[in-house]
Formats: sequence, structure tokens, C-alpha cells
Amino acid sequence: MHFDLTEDQKEIKRVARELLAARSSWARVREAAEAGAQYDQALWDELAQLGWPGIAVAEEHGGQGLGAVELAVLLEELGYACAATPFLSTAAAAAAIQAAGSDAQRARWLPALASGEATAGIGTRALCADGVGAQVLVLLDRPSGEAVLATPNDTDVALLETIDPTRRYATVSGGDAEPLGNGGAAAVAAGDRVRAAVAAEVVGVAQRALEMTLAYVKERRQFGVAVGSFQAVQNRCAQMLLETESARSTALYAAWAADAAPERLPEAAALAAAAAADGGRSVTASAIQAHGGIGFTWEADVHWLYKRAQLDAALLGGARRHRATLTALAAVRVA
Repeated sequence: MHFDLTEDQKEIKRVARELLAARSSWARVREAAEAGAQYDQALWDELAQLGWPGIAVAEEHGGQGLGAVELAVLLEELGYACAATPFLSTAAAAAAIQAAGSDAQRARWLPALASGEATAGIGTRALCADGVGAQVLVLLDRPSGEAVLATPNDTDVALLETIDPTRRYATVSGGDAEPLGNGGAAAVAAGDRVRAAVAAEVVGVAQRALEMTLAYVKERRQFGVAVGSFQAVQNRCAQMLLETESARSTALYAAWAADAAPERLPEAAALAAAAAADGGRSVTASAIQAHGGIGFTWEADVHWLYKRAQLDAALLGGARRHRATLTALAAVRVA
């Protein structure tokens, strides 16, 4: 059994890492954040030209015809860069519509989303990432767990100020949303795909926080030695690695299950969401702590990762609900 990315997937990851290192430096992220979540239009145009928003969209609708794993690879790198773009919401919404939408919904939305001409929002009515200015929203707050579609014509979208100024958030009120496809199990699975996408972004956020922390504790010296030589610091970094790898393995499992084993997706998405919600917050909080006094300052870039992880955890709905889902699924399997 093969437990690694394919060569093509590794190449996607390599290209994304190099491009974002050049186009989404911390200086660019800070500029966008301090301007009030003003997205980097040049970066978005370049991502659209590469076809990345439609990586999990069928070729007949203008996408690249790849899958959830390739999307997860890209999202990890976008999270690693903490990029100020509407990529997560747009690509995840496109993947959800591709998987569960009706023929009419796919024809209406996928070509524009895949090309980057239109953007989407994802989340709940209380917290919708990139809802402001989006042409379509994929909302996940129905009690049934089904994902639904809403458009600005039948909703009221208001900007929501949060601690994460690297992304625009909104509240959504008014109007009825239409079912995604015929509703039911397919629409529930579409919600799981969105959560798996958010979990993949968290992996990149946690990996960057871990790497920044390791670099810092190797250079920062106290009592004449690097603070990374202290046992307490080593233990914290080891825990950060454990939580990052747990988030990575479960996120990739969920991405794989979405296309290769859809019957496993409910469990896989719940695992990924729980690991990402807890792990992302814990790893980035530890990064702040390990940076010492400087970690709490506005000038330290590590706080952007902490804030992104906090809002991603909120988008995921927190770990408790997903552990409850896992418990219910396990009970059914045992019975």
C-alpha cells in the first residue's frame, strides 16, 4: 500500500511552494492585513491563470479534472504562506458543487469559479469566509448537515470583523438557500469535503508555525546557550510536531476518501476536522509561547498564523462536535 504523494502531486506542491514564497512573502501578507483584508489581486490573477481554483473541477466545466488530494496539496501550501486570497473558499466551494451539485448548478457556477472570474464563500451564516463580494455561498449550518447554496440575490451579507485580518469574513442573513443538488447524503458529503479542505489549510499553517519556531529556538540564546537546548522547549516542539503530523495524516486521509472511498468520508472528515481544529490552535499557540516576549508583538509574523488557525477552527465548528460524530459512527459500526 502506498502512503505518499505521487510524483505529480509532489510537483504541484513544489511549484506552489516556490510561487508563494516569491508572491506571498510576510511583507505582502502584512500589507494586505493592515489594509483591512484587501486581497492581493495580482496573486489571485496568477493563481487563476494557473487554473488552481478549478483543480478539483471536471474539465467539461473548465477545471483541471484532478481531485481532492491535489486540492489538499495546494491548500496546505496556501496555508503555509498564509496567503491573502479567496482561494480556500472558492476552490472548496467549487469542489463541493462539482461533487454534489445538480447539472444546472454545475453549469451555472463551475466555469466562473474554476477560472477565477467569480469567487465563493464557505462557512455558516454566523461565520462565512470570503462571503463579502462572493457570487455564491456554500453554507454548512443546517441541522441535517447538508451543504446548501445561497447567492447575494437572496441573502444579506455583512462584513464581520475578526482577529484574522488576512481573510475577509461575513455574517449571512435573510433569504432561503437552495439545496445543493437533490440534498440528502450527497449534500452532507459536500459539507465533509469543505471541512476536509479547511483542515488541509490548517496543516500548512501548523507546519509554518513549527518551522518558524524551530528556527527561532536554535538562534535565541539565554545563559549562553540556545533556548532550543532546554528540555522544556524541546518537549514543546516535539508536541507541535506530533500535532502537525496528526493533522496532516488525517487531512490527507479525508482528501483521499473523498474521491477513492466516499463511504469512509464521514469518518475521515470528522477525524481531519477534529485534529485540525485542536492541532492548529495548539501548535500556533505554542509557537507564540516559544517565541517568548517577541511572539506577542505586532511586528512578529508568527501571530498571523495563530489568528488564521483560530478562525479556521471556528470554520470547522470546533473539535467537540466532530468527536461526537466519530463516537456515533463507531457506535453504529459496533452495533
